[in-house]
This record gives sequence, structure tokens and C-alpha cells, in this order.
Amino acid sequence: MQVVVLAGGFGTRLRPWTYDIPKPILPMLDKTLLEHVVEVVPGDMVDEVVVAGGYKVDDIEAYFKQVDVPYDVTIVREEEPLGTGGALGNCRDVISDQFVCLNGDIISSLDMQVGMDLHRANGGIGTLALWKVDDPTRFGIVGLDEEQRVTQFKEKPKPEEVFSNLINAGSYLFEDSIFDYIPKGRKSSLEREVFPILANENQLNGFSFEGYFIDAGTPKSWSLGVQASIANERWNKGQRINSNWFADDSIQIDEKSNVEHTMLSAGTSIDSATLSRCSLLENVSVGKNSILNQTLVGRNAIIGKNCSLDNVVIDHGSTIPDNTVLSDAQWPIIE
Repeated sequence: MQVVVLAGGFGTRLRPWTYDIPKPILPMLDKTLLEHVVEVVPGDMVDEVVVAGGYKVDDIEAYFKQVDVPYDVTIVREEEPLGTGGALGNCRDVISDQFVCLNGDIISSLDMQVGMDLHRANGGIGTLALWKVDDPTRFGIVGLDEEQRVTQFKEKPKPEEVFSNLINAGSYLFEDSIFDYIPKGRKSSLEREVFPILANENQLNGFSFEGYFIDAGTPKSWSLGVQASIANERWNKGQRINSNWFADDSIQIDEKSNVEHTMLSAGTSIDSATLSRCSLLENVSVGKNSILNQTLVGRNAIIGKNCSLDNVVIDHGSTIPDNTVLSDAQWPIIE
């Protein structure tokens, strides 16, 4: 089976990390974000992953030529932003038969086999994974009948328009006939233009799942994705020690340090510091008495002494001076 990953964004909310590394190949534990996204499909069923992207796609292509993954990776380039519908439609010449389509940011406990079984039973053109929320007004909401067929689809409803607490979870199984509903050569939206029509034609199914569902596109939600990946042992190499993931035995942590729910890549050095819900890439050092919370630290970065960093993204190779205090920021700060 082919899997399409919609990865057309620029990763702006994770800058400056994404100035150098495109979001699909950012490392979350010992895998890329893209590999985590694809894991919702049974591994023995995936023979090709088609990445629909427009930003630093040469880097994505080069990365997957060098690493050993159990599927081929094909890049379909966007010359300009096409929206979810246009991005998928742009893949029509490389897709055949039934396929899975996934938004490129989602870390979840979804088992797409459940959707495949429902689709086989109900038929139709598409089957949508759904997630239950208290406030669905920021999402696409879905109405289901007793046979799990989609009766309505409404993107970002007003409070008075809400008819369901089940939202679109950005993970789909489609027949290739979906392309008949997507206009060629222009920007379009699956959520606004395609799904409402298919719902009216009784061509969509939906199923909800439980566990966790995280859009890992912001520093805070990236940290949640890391925590979920640690808690659910979503790695091939490394180990969990207490609530942290250690890449290998090169990591050095002073006994006076307090570190929890944190990703510690190879070469990490922490000297009497406090870290909570952080992501440290390779060869990061953290100085004495520094406090980091929900902070993403790029490769080869140096954090000085007595720093306080809360929800900050630190660029690769940066040096943070002693006594720096930052909150909800990017480093370096660009005016």
C-alpha cells in the first residue's frame, strides 16, 4: 500500500530549527517526525511513502536515500502552496488503487487497520479517523450514523453550528477515485471543498480512537509528542531511564541535575541544571543552575549558567550567554 504524507508547510512555528532541517526529518527520539507519522499504518503493509512537500524537499529526498527505512520514499514537489486538496491532487499521477493519506504533523495512537476493516465493510471512497474533543470549533467536525457512515462534515463551525464533538484527525484511507473530486492544477481544500460533497453523497465512513492525538507543529505540542513517544516506547534504539529517553551512554548528567520527560540525544552534557519536557539534539551542553522548560535545543548548542528558558526554540550551533532569561521565544531573536 502507498501512504501519502501531506507535508507542504514551512515549519514556521518550529523555527529556527526548521531553517536548516525541514520538519518531516526533524528527529523525535531516534526517528524522524515523518517515520512517526507513518507508524499508524501496519508496517508490513507500507511499500511506498509519497511525500507531498514544497520546502527543502531536496533535503528530505537526500535524507531518505541515506537511511534504512522499510519502504521507498517518493517526493512530489509543490511549486506553490496548494492546500490539502491541491497537494493530494498533485500526487494523482503516482498513486494507484487504495491508499492512506496522513497529515505530516500528527503523533497519535491511531491504528489504521481499524479504518481499513471499516472501509472494507462499508465501502465508499474514503474513511476518516476521528478524535473526540470538548470544543470542536477550531476543527472539522463529523456527524456519523449508526453504521459509522459520515452524514455531515463542517470545517471550523461556529458555536451555534456544532452538531458533533468528533473532529477530523487528519488521517484517511482513500480509493483513488477521490481524485475525481479534486480539481487539477489549483489550490483546494479537502476539508472545505471535498469532504462535504462526499458526505452528502454517502461516500465517507468515520471511526474514533482513544489514547493520544498530538499535532506536533509547535514547541509545546512537539514536547507533548516527545513525552508520548517516550511513554509508549516509540524508538528503535536508546532506552528509557525514569521519564527520559537516552540515545546512548555518551550522555553525561551531573548528579545534582533534575531532568524529567526529556529527550537526550547523543553527546548531551548537563551540569547541575533542571530540565522538564525538553528536546535536546546532539552534542548539547547545559550550564550550572540553568532551568529549561518545554524548550527545544538544536544540535551543538551551548546553554550558559543561570539561564531560564521557557518554551524557547534554540537554533543549532547557538551559544546562550550566562544569565539569559527567555520565554515563548526563538533564539537567536530576529527583530
